[in-house]
Amino acid sequence: MDQQSTDFSDLLFEMRNGIGRATFNRPQARNAFTFEMYERLAQICEQADKDRSIKVLVLQGAGDKAFASGTDINQFRAFKTPEHAIEYESRLDRVLATLEQCRVPTIAAIAGACTGGGAGIAACCDLRVGTKTTRFGFPIARTLGNCLSMSSVSRLAALIGPARVKDLIFTARLVGAEEAARVGLLNEVVEDLPALQQRVEELATLIAGNAPLTLRATKQALARLQRRLSREEGEDLILMCYMSRDFREGLDAFLNKRQPQWTGE
Repeated sequence: MDQQSTDFSDLLFEMRNGIGRATFNRPQARNAFTFEMYERLAQICEQADKDRSIKVLVLQGAGDKAFASGTDINQFRAFKTPEHAIEYESRLDRVLATLEQCRVPTIAAIAGACTGGGAGIAACCDLRVGTKTTRFGFPIARTLGNCLSMSSVSRLAALIGPARVKDLIFTARLVGAEEAARVGLLNEVVEDLPALQQRVEELATLIAGNAPLTLRATKQALARLQRRLSREEGEDLILMCYMSRDFREGLDAFLNKRQPQWTGE
């Protein structure tokens, strides 16, 4: 049995029997991502690309309250210039592309909240298994008033279709497990966290035993069928949102636990 682990505190990684497991380890913050966690996730994907002993990569959140609740809002406090907005979305797009293009099959094990950047991460995975507590969505229209990058919108539209993307973003609602499975956001739903851990272990073990070139060819073939628009093609939309008064209002309202007063400016 091969086993190795690396502790980066907020994002843990271990590899056992050909299965790599990345755990988002900030349960006190509903596993919200710091910029360092995004970079660590990209490093893990790059490691999986190079290390042929890794057959499958599993992503999971610590605890049962959240898979990942997006980017830690405190990371946005320093946003002042157009460069801050572009650099943030550029970082996010680079990390998500690294995950999506990872050589090995990826499985998201989702318990609890899967929102914002966390939902973006899950959408990049090849398979998504949730529990009955899973809540999936992008509530940015009622929180910060920012927007998804063009490549994230493209990815979501390919996964669930343009009409459902509009529904999720316009209503800012979180989709429950049954609906998420029905529309393609989840492949399977199990009862609870222990059942999730067992099912994902079974699924990862099954996939790890299959022909790696077949799996890789299938991933690449599907990627070639779905052109992703680039972040650059939507920079004007990013700047419109992140440089707005509404974004500053949304950030202040979120941090002070009050309702934002949107003006559209």
